[in-house]
Amino acid sequence: MTLRLHQMPIVEDLRNHSPETMEELRQLLVSGTPATADPHRCHFYEVQNCSEVFYIHVSPNTGKVYLLATWKKDEEAAAATPPVYPQAV
Repeated sequence: MTLRLHQMPIVEDLRNHSPETMEELRQLLVSGTPATADPHRCHFYEVQNCSEVFYIHVSPNTGKVYLLATWKKDEEAAAATPPVYPQAV
């Protein structure tokens, strides 16, 4: 699926990511980016660019985006195994 927000989103950083990472996420969300919905949590997504994956939550009430985690994309591992999502507590 492609995730695209129609206006510049308000993104809250919950883990002290760099300003560059935050801006990259904003630009991805406005321009449209490949995304995978978390099958265990509503409104949680993995958003990807060419080298990174961003794990986000989009609030259905406010439209605010919460950046929870990022990691480097490993093309070979991604092709070989399905994504693993954290379990709800």
